Amino acid sequence: MTGQRISAKDQHKGLAHKLIGIVLKSCIAPLFPLDYDCLMMNQNQMNLALDRRAVLLGGAAITLLPTAAFALEPTIAHVTSPRVLGKDDAPIKVVEFFSMTCSHCASFHNNTFPDVKKRLIDTGMVRFEMQPFPLDQIALRGHALARALPKNKYFPMISMLLKDIDRWARNPDPLAALSQMARLAGMSTADFDAVIGNRDLLEAIVEMRQKAHKSWEIQSTPSFVVNDKTIISGDLSYEDFAAKINATDA
Repeated sequence: MTGQRISAKDQHKGLAHKLIGIVLKSCIAPLFPLDYDCLMMNQNQMNLALDRRAVLLGGAAITLLPTAAFALEPTIAHVTSPRVLGKDDAPIKVVEFFSMTCSHCASFHNNTFPDVKKRLIDTGMVRFEMQPFPLDQIALRGHALARALPKNKYFPMISMLLKDIDRWARNPDPLAALSQMARLAGMSTADFDAVIGNRDLLEAIVEMRQKAHKSWEIQSTPSFVVNDKTIISGDLSYEDFAAKINATDA
């Protein structure tokens, strides 16, 4: 973060002013280039490119995580390591690429994913991994928050953030609202500021997005890679999701 004399509150306020309006109205949208330095704007929305330079620009929700203090693990190895549910030897392996501010991703996880977990993951049929594919800078910070936590806190945090996406991602001051969500999880304001201001951590997440785009040509969220060969996309019902992944040869 630039200027150590600037207070955390002012940092949040200044960055929030730059980021208001960047949340996409539709997550099923063309992927913007990763290496340009300008903002793409029209009357309805502003989409901020997640290149390295852009990265440096720098409640009544139910508490789903214990509120006791915990140690952050914001090393690059920790942040980029897999976040997985299910058995490693499951016959179907799914990797989801999602954005924390994507309404379609939130809808899938709030409405479809509970059945996916109960009927496919918990029964040993599917190994499910979640990977970050942030579509804007608020999403990038949301991913950073979740991935900086100990691994056993990751999925509860994702669930909380996606369930209450309107509370923080659509808030006029999204960083302040995200900080409030972090406090519900037991993270101090100082730890939150350290995470969202960690250049190496943010760049590591951008690298994960770049790798996904290069390897799979991911162009929308949510997208799912099944058994390293088939890509399916969209806010699917459980029936459609199950049918599509079952149609993929192991």
